[in-house]
Formats: sequence, structure tokens, C-alpha cells
Amino acid sequence: MTGPADLLDLDDQLTDAERATREAIRAFVDDIRPSIPEWYEKAHFPAEIMPELGRLGALGMIYDGYGCPGRGAVEYGLAAMELEAGDSGLRTAVSVQGSLAMSAIHKFGSEEQKSELLPRMAAGELIGCFGLTEPNAGSDPGSMTTFARRDGDDWVLNGSKRWIGLASIAGVAVIWAQTDDGVRGFVVPTDSVGFTATPIEPKMSMRASVQCEIRMSEVRLPESAMLPEARGLRGPFSCLNEARYGIAWGVLGAARDSYLTALTYAQGRMQFNRPIASFQLTQAKLADMAVKITHGQLVALRLGRLKEDGRLQSHHISVGKLSNTRDAIDVARQARTILGGNGVSAEYSPLRHANNLESVRTYEGTDEVHTLVLGRHITGLEAFR
Repeated sequence: MTGPADLLDLDDQLTDAERATREAIRAFVDDIRPSIPEWYEKAHFPAEIMPELGRLGALGMIYDGYGCPGRGAVEYGLAAMELEAGDSGLRTAVSVQGSLAMSAIHKFGSEEQKSELLPRMAAGELIGCFGLTEPNAGSDPGSMTTFARRDGDDWVLNGSKRWIGLASIAGVAVIWAQTDDGVRGFVVPTDSVGFTATPIEPKMSMRASVQCEIRMSEVRLPESAMLPEARGLRGPFSCLNEARYGIAWGVLGAARDSYLTALTYAQGRMQFNRPIASFQLTQAKLADMAVKITHGQLVALRLGRLKEDGRLQSHHISVGKLSNTRDAIDVARQARTILGGNGVSAEYSPLRHANNLESVRTYEGTDEVHTLVLGRHITGLEAFR
């Protein structure tokens, strides 16, 4: 929200603390930015950055107590935007750790689970993952087949999960499973016998990130591994809404970086003895991109203030996730056209952002799912079944 990416001076709507958080995360991303193309090319996620993200207060940012930063929702949104301006994989890591794994433990965990795990996770010393999606249960998590059965005082888990961020480098996994009493959540040490996490390769998107398939075969857990306050799908859905909120902000970072890359290029690229930024069609593209980014910032900021007031609802989040992600992809693709043939080079970010955003568009609810969430809110009629 600054300069040519802020057409309506929205920076004025931020507090000093919010701007300070944004600048701190932006400086961190700028420091690591030269390494990002190589991480993307080599399909490498630098797990060593997690403690630094912890020191910056980016992990579990909006939660209080247990070593968590206790920051505002808009601060977290701005952090997500700056991280994704580097790469979607950076924001995804923070989202998986904070909005999903830490969120589940903070909302639904026992006092022992919170005290033992959250301080280490907030510091980036312990990495977590969140196992909900399955090979045959994506948009319909209620059809999950992972099952936890009672065996004396223990629970025994069997099943598989897919597209689980950070799983192969995580020390703890929040796993959702069917039980005889409905869907329940479990805190599973990833070194448990029978638990394996295998990175999914090769990928054409989110390459500087880790997504895995988890398999669980007779994974035995004590009674204390269950999240006591989570019953049914409301538990994981509430965590997903935390992640979706961050996405509504984060994708604007990818869009902004794509737009500013194209703008800088257009101002310096000479054709027909003049910079291509002086051509009407180029200016039309730049203006369209800037307007979409500004619209997205307005939506994200409104969501943040609603969240801070305790008034954010699921259909609000669907507006942000659907609209901002869709527009961010359009901006990244449009920015690539301004770069011409150079746009396919790893030297420039827009095509990398566009590829990443295809994953972001799919996870935490596809366009179709969020469209139907809004349709249900508008009409009062259920269209999922």
C-alpha cells in the first residue's frame, strides 16, 4: 500500500504499528529475495528461515499468550502481503504454521498441548502441519476416510492425507480423522511409528514450498493427543477461515510485485526510440493492474477491520479469497505480457507468481466452492448437494 500500487492513499488508513510490521517483513523479504528464483528452480523451501520469522513475530501472529505475538488482524494481513510479494511459498509456510496448525492447537487444544507446543512453534523452533485434505476428499472433507479407532486407552490412526504443507519438515502434525464419535483432531508427533510424509514432486507451481502426502499405518497415540475442544468439521473449517483470510491479503503481494516489476521494466525498455511505458496499450494494462490491486486492498482492509471487531463471517472471507486471488492471477499474467519474451526468464517474477497463484486459487477452497458459499448467502439455498 504505497506508491504507484496505492491509488487511493490507503496507507493513511494504517496505524504506525501496522506500518512498522509491514516494513519489518518487507525488509526481511528484500534480504532473501535474491535467493528466491534459485529456491523455486531447485524446488527447495529454506526451513532455516522459520526462526527468523518467529523473531519477527510472523508465526501465530494474531494469537495471545503461550509465546504468541498477539498482533492485530491487519498487521497479519500486511505481513502476509509482504511475504507473498517474495513468493507464495513464504506466505504459505507462515499460513500453515500459524493459521492452521497453531490455530487448531490454540483454539481447541488442552492446556498441556498449548503450553508445550505453541511457544516453540511461535519461535519457529518447532514446525507444524495440518492434515485435512485427502487424495479423494478435497472440497468435500466430510468424505475423509482417515479413521481413528479406540484401542484401550489409546487411539490408533490409519489413512492418508495429500497436499499437506510442511509435512516432511514438521515435528508435529494436526491430523483430522473420522471416529465413532464424528470428526476429531489429533496432535501427532511426526516421528511416530507408522507416520510417513513424502514430498510431492515434480510440481509446476509452489516449487519453493513443501507439499506432501502423509500415510498413517497403525499410528498409536495416547488419549492426550486428541484436541479436546474440536468436534466435527467446524473445528478444521474455523482454521481454514484463518488461512483464507491471510490469502485475501497475501495474493495482493504477488500481484503488486508483478505489477511493479512490469512498471519498472516498461519505463526502461526502449522500442521505436521511446520507453514502452509511453504507449497507450501499455498504460492501459498498467492502469488496469493498479485498479485491481487497489480494489483488492480495499477488500482486504475491510476484512481486517471486521476481524478485529469480531464481526468477520465466512461469506466475507469468501469474497476476499475468490475476488483477490482471481484478480491477482490476472495481474501477474498481464504483467508478463509487458515483459515480452523476457517474461519467461526466471530473472523476472510475474510468471513465477502466476504459476504459484494457480495453487493458491485451488487450495483453501476453489473458485467454485467460494462462489457457491456466496450463492448460498445471497439466496439462502444450498447448492453443494
